[in-house]
This record gives sequence, C-alpha cells and structure tokens, in this order.
Amino acid sequence: MPLLILITLLWAASFSLIGEYLAGQVDGYWVVFIRMLLALFTILPLFKWRQLKAYSVKTLTQLAGIGAVQIGLMYLFLYHAFLYLSVAEVLLFTIFTPLYITLIDEIILGRRRLPFTWWLAAAISVLGAAIIRYQGLSADFIIGFALIQAANLCFAAGQVAYKRLDLGSTQNQIQQFAAFFAGASLVSGLGVLLFGNHQMLPTTPLQWGILLWLGIVASGLGYLGWNLASKWVNTGQLAAMNNALIPAGILVSVLFWQHDTDWLRWLLGASLIVIAVILASRQQRNLSR
Repeated sequence: MPLLILITLLWAASFSLIGEYLAGQVDGYWVVFIRMLLALFTILPLFKWRQLKAYSVKTLTQLAGIGAVQIGLMYLFLYHAFLYLSVAEVLLFTIFTPLYITLIDEIILGRRRLPFTWWLAAAISVLGAAIIRYQGLSADFIIGFALIQAANLCFAAGQVAYKRLDLGSTQNQIQQFAAFFAGASLVSGLGVLLFGNHQMLPTTPLQWGILLWLGIVASGLGYLGWNLASKWVNTGQLAAMNNALIPAGILVSVLFWQHDTDWLRWLLGASLIVIAVILASRQQRNLSR
C-alpha cells in the first residue's frame, strides 16, 4: 500500500504538468508515444537478455498485450477525450474505474464471488471522488464520456490482468517488464500514425524536460511500481486506490498553481476515499493472486 500511495502522489504532480504545459500545446498522441518509448528505454536495461530462452514466449506476449491495453489504448482514448471535455470533466468521468476493476475481477477473470466489502469500498471511493469533482457538464459531453469510460475499462482490465498473470517473483517481474512497455509503445505508435498532428511536436526545452520526467519517472518507474504493488494488495484496496489520484491531483494544483477548490468538498470526498481503502484492507480473505 505505501508504494501505491507514493505513486499516486507522483502521478498527481504529473497530471498537473500535463494540464499546465502540454495540453493544447503538444499533440496528445505524440506525448503518449514519446512517454512510452522513454519508459521502454528506461526499463529495457533491466531485461535479462541472457535468460530470454528461460522466459515463456506466451507470458511475454501476454505481458505486452496487457501493456498495450492498460496504458497504450487507455492513453489514446484519454487524450482523444480532451477534444470534447474540459480537464474537470475528464477527472470527473474517471471516478468509475474502481467499479470496473471489481466487476472485471469477479466476472471475467476472478471466476469467484468477491467479498461484498470490496464492492462497497469501490462504491464509496466513487462517491468520494464524485463529491470532489462534480461540476456542471458541457452540452456535448456524451462522446467524451464514452471515450473516458473506454479508457477506464482499459486501465481497469490491464490492472486486473496483470494482477492475475503468474510472473513469478518480484525480481522476475522486473526483469520481464520491458515487454509491458513494448506493447504500449506499439499501440501508441499506431495512434500517432492514425491520429497524430505532426505540426504540434514538442519544441521548447521545458516541454522536452516535462516529457523526460513523464516518460522516465511517471511512466517507466511509476507503472512498474504500480503493477508490482497491485500483486501485494487485494482487489478492493487496488480499486479504491484508483480514485486517490483525484484529491491528490487537486491538492497539487492548489499548492503549486494556486487553483481554487472547495475545501469542504475536498475534505469530505478525500475522507470517503480513505474510508474505502481502510474498509477494503479490513477484509481478511486474501485474493491478491
């Protein structure tokens, strides 16, 4: 759980950097592709080429497929949604991810009935996020809403699939994780070919500096840490933690960019998300594998 909290804070800062310095200035599809390539090159030195024959081709292919869906497709849907939604609406519509994680784990991959408290924790987490983020919606939000839900489903499915995939020890996971970013890089590269605006490439040192941070730290180290930690917690904790980014992201925006916020709503919503995590943690039945 501490690792999930640390990465949540890391991603909260990264989301603000995207909104302040990249959104509307650099093409989103290029941002995703550059991030994935940087993440791949960051993790690739950890791949043990001498042990390639010892790795299962099936497992590496599955890992690449998970990366392609969890962050490759997810980011393509997410950045496309910014064409239809404000940043506030994007944050609002991401609150359903905990419910998708719980649903996918039980019905599609888990093949077992999950504890009711995990469902309750996911629902409380969604409620807390909604209290924080709800604002008036634009008139043409339906397409954007659908795109965000597709992104949520991709991110949720990837997390559950990784959690259930037998990759051995933590050391083995680290040594094979480059396959995850290889799959994501392939999908994001196709996104650039199909939708990328080649007139909106990063040009300033600040933009490239932010992309280096996003690719190496937020994506490369962040997704490695998040997926590793997903195997150390139960499904309810993982689902609830997906919405912790919302209060953390708002706090970063207020502290560093002086954005206004309703502190009463923030405190109430954040408290509900914390309660959701605690509720999920109280479940003694361990289904982390």
